Amino acid sequence: MTISCIDLELRMGGRTLLASACFELRPGAVVGILGPNGAGKSTLLSVLSGQRVPTRGRVLLDGEPLADLPLEGLARRRALMPQESGVAFDFSAREVVTLGRFPHRRSPHASEDSIARSAMASTDVDQLAARVLNSLSGGEKSRVQMARALAQLWHPLEGGASRWLLLDEPTAALDLAHQHAAMRLVRSWAAKGVGAIAVLHDLNLARRFVDEVLVLDGLGGLHAGPVGRVLQPLLIEQVWNMPCQAVQGNDGTPQFLFG
Repeated sequence: MTISCIDLELRMGGRTLLASACFELRPGAVVGILGPNGAGKSTLLSVLSGQRVPTRGRVLLDGEPLADLPLEGLARRRALMPQESGVAFDFSAREVVTLGRFPHRRSPHASEDSIARSAMASTDVDQLAARVLNSLSGGEKSRVQMARALAQLWHPLEGGASRWLLLDEPTAALDLAHQHAAMRLVRSWAAKGVGAIAVLHDLNLARRFVDEVLVLDGLGGLHAGPVGRVLQPLLIEQVWNMPCQAVQGNDGTPQFLFG
């Protein structure tokens, strides 16, 4: 059970964001997509989700070409939390989270009525259920959208098909406490066997909560592998052009100091 990328190339506006990349992602781990602004992080996530077709190469989900999978079946196997968390209509927070269950409408789960409520409790937005989504703060909207994505994947699938949670900057609008809570929640889902892929900007947050990284260097290159091996000060200085020093936090967690 994997997401496999074979000879993947991404080009946009005459720029090569990724050139001939091959990598494989397995469920049960948290994968961070990292890189400087404009490197193509969200573009890569959209390709892995099936929303965008790569310039060249293939993406396989459990051995099947992503482009060949029916949309409804794909929506039962992967959930995408977009960067933009607003909606066009005055849906309540509860209604937005309930939309995550739409792909399962033909075969609802026995606990269908409680899934949205449980998902909202897990992201600490159950008290916002009746509020119009667009009236909420950026952080509250983000947590509602994460609840919607979790509701979409709430139960294992028949036949053991892998489930994938794809998150585009899930911590960007959150305060420090909610950033860590969100990443702990993502890790808990990975521990259940779900694959989690998140675009992140905070390298210390990635170092603390991520298992594997895909670092886009902005020049078409990709640095992939375990976070502790790949995310090192030398690479950070080369990719982000920022002096960096590795240190240990008070709890023994590896961290980076910049500048």
